[in-house]
Amino acid sequence: MPHARFPFLDHPGPIAFAHRGGGKEQPENSMAAFSHAVSLGYRHVETDVQATRDGVAVVFHDADLDSLTDRAGKIADLTWGEVRRARIAGREPVARLDELLDAWPALRVNLEPKSDRAVEPLAEAVRRADAVERVCVGSFSGARVRRARTLLGPTLCTSLGPLGVTRLRLASLGLPAGRGFDEGAAQVATHHYGLPVVDRGFLEAAARHGLQVHVWTIDQEAEMDRLLDLGVDGIMSGRPSLLKAVLRRRGQWHGG
Repeated sequence: MPHARFPFLDHPGPIAFAHRGGGKEQPENSMAAFSHAVSLGYRHVETDVQATRDGVAVVFHDADLDSLTDRAGKIADLTWGEVRRARIAGREPVARLDELLDAWPALRVNLEPKSDRAVEPLAEAVRRADAVERVCVGSFSGARVRRARTLLGPTLCTSLGPLGVTRLRLASLGLPAGRGFDEGAAQVATHHYGLPVVDRGFLEAAARHGLQVHVWTIDQEAEMDRLLDLGVDGIMSGRPSLLKAVLRRRGQWHGG
């Protein structure tokens, strides 16, 4: 595992992330999910951030409430007072980002702003919680990541955007990758449009550049073992109980 340049990444072994708090075991991105992950001993969780019409950062994946809650409407068009009445899976309230950060002051939280307008409320919540060193921001939009770093400063851990992942993949194939990397990690799927991304060469190139490699979203035991055998630095799973069991079996569990 590359030396951690950011406190968020400082961990004695492969990092276990509860993806969306562990959305295959509890209603995704709910405080119940995060509480379940913490009860299992997780030190890292992953979640998504949307912004309400009145600028409140909420932890929620979809742009609208329709599929995951008992209410409807685009979050960006609704006030926090309206969103707070929704129930995920019919029972769990939507949480604000500041609630999550305040509930477990030692918990490290991987954040994905799901829209441009979510970046500033995200940054404000992180700043108010004095949580810059225990969050990592990643996005499919490199501009969002750059904006978050501008707002929160160079000590913020970020992961590579699409261009950065492409550059790292080129480096893994022995091709010129341009300048170095300021980010702390590459957080990627195993494949992109059917083409493999995470292989030995990719991991070696990442290590040369001081980057960790975290892979999402891995919910099958055999694939967890394959990736850990390959040497990935972290796995994001919606099945935190299973990932913990796999890591414990292998002597690689370093949670609580």
